[in-house]
Amino acid sequence: MTVYETALGASTPDTITLLGQDLARDVMGTVGFGELAFWLATQRRPSPGETRLFEAVLAALADHGFTPTAIVSRLTFLSAPDSVQGALAAGLLGGGSRFLGVTEDAGRFLNSVVSAHAPREDWDALALETVRAQGKTRIPGLGHHVHKNGDPRTPRLFEIADEEGLAGPHLSLFAAIGRVHPQVLGKTLPLNGAGTCGAVLADLGLPLELLRGFALLARTAGLIGQLAEELRNPVANQIFLSVDMNTRSVAPVEE
Repeated sequence: MTVYETALGASTPDTITLLGQDLARDVMGTVGFGELAFWLATQRRPSPGETRLFEAVLAALADHGFTPTAIVSRLTFLSAPDSVQGALAAGLLGGGSRFLGVTEDAGRFLNSVVSAHAPREDWDALALETVRAQGKTRIPGLGHHVHKNGDPRTPRLFEIADEEGLAGPHLSLFAAIGRVHPQVLGKTLPLNGAGTCGAVLADLGLPLELLRGFALLARTAGLIGQLAEELRNPVANQIFLSVDMNTRSVAPVEE
């Protein structure tokens, strides 16, 4: 008989185990959800400091108001109120290069530089080389369309990482990019929170391939909040009617 090994969940008629722990006795009511999510991804139990920093990232990414991901969730819920899973999935599917994907892009970008040049002491010099090498190519995590004078999440994430002794090479390089990029670009751009989250997750040693997954995990909670608010104070129909009632017919454009 073929055997499929897993260190995650498994059941017998009398018990459920998860990560080698008895789910009912050792996990439920004892392990917080953020801690468990980290543990599931790494198969090692995080320290209290790692849990605090990881959960700060989840909080930073949970909800940003009426973004496209939130609007599409509300509109899908309006169209199919019997399918909450469809509404959540619609919002999550919009997590890409413009929304939510920056976390993964920044983590991968910073890791590519750190892996090629670490260990390093002069982070500003490496950051200057990095920004110059990018030329006109956008640096993930640099700039924000709303918080042009500074993303309030960024200094707080750096602060928590410093307090817990978890600021590593990715955050060091990202901070240095924030200091030196005006010398190359001729303007000052903020380090955005999503990019900082990517640096934090990379420093925590989480799999680079899953960084967007953690952003989606956080945004799932935000989308549930959006749908809960839609139930209390619906706006999706107004959004739909605003478009539908202001549609103007024009002649097709010939290619």
